[in-house]
Amino acid sequence: MLCLTAPGQGSQKAGMLAPWLELPGASDRLDEWSASSGLDLERLGTTATLQEITDTAVTQPLVVASALLGAAELRRRGRVPADTIISGHSIGEVAALAIAGVVSEADALRLASVRGAAMSKACADRPTGMIAVLGGVEADVLLALENAGLEPANRNGAGQIVAAGPLEACDALEQNPPIRARLRRLDVAGAFHTGHMGSAVEEFRALADTIEVRDPKFTLLSNSDGRVVTSGRDALDRVISQITHPVRWDLCTQTMLKLGVDAFIELPPSGALVGLAKRMMREVPRHGVTTPEDLEDALDAVPALSGA
Repeated sequence: MLCLTAPGQGSQKAGMLAPWLELPGASDRLDEWSASSGLDLERLGTTATLQEITDTAVTQPLVVASALLGAAELRRRGRVPADTIISGHSIGEVAALAIAGVVSEADALRLASVRGAAMSKACADRPTGMIAVLGGVEADVLLALENAGLEPANRNGAGQIVAAGPLEACDALEQNPPIRARLRRLDVAGAFHTGHMGSAVEEFRALADTIEVRDPKFTLLSNSDGRVVTSGRDALDRVISQITHPVRWDLCTQTMLKLGVDAFIELPPSGALVGLAKRMMREVPRHGVTTPEDLEDALDAVPALSGA
């Protein structure tokens, strides 16, 4: 059973769309998505600097576009079996909605654009940030976050929790870190997946209420609790709620294993999720896709997809 995953913000790379534009239909898709998002995605994904595409309002639609190009190529080749599991991390959940057939690709780019812009504006309300906590005992880590005034925004598993909150609370955690844990400040604009993003919810919901929604065609997992979602409207509502609530990738991984996943592919621009899978799904073949050549390698390595 294949699991296709779409990465979140932080996975972006300068020029990441360039190799995909050489594939059939990719340029036309990108033109349509640029119109939907109001961004020149081709320029942003080929010649823009890393600094420019790190802007939250740009990063989110660009990451969604990248994942959708990878998924489109898999579909073009007929390599997405009916029992495929679909999941996305944070903004990757918007791409997952489109891959699972809940929303159209164009609407996914509209959603990603509004989400990114609204969250970018929310970041300006108060200086906030995020800090990765690596290692330590989970109970000790969560207590340390609470004492510092931070929230566990991403519970990724494999001893990785990303905390979020006011910058002074991040400072407090660094001054009194959990035992046997390493801390790493993240280069992000604000405290995503916390109440500090509250002002972004209504703008995103207003657009979501106008989107045509269908029930998933594939098994779709939710970041909120790792469970399978069978209702398209429920899936979209969960993505709205996700703006101010934690990403539970640890629970998504648990569900993947329970369902019997035997091949894991992280769509472009891959990196973080395949790394987590390496630690949490050690017996499952894992493949991170950044270029079409990576996709070829993944297909060759998975018998059920390669036709072997």
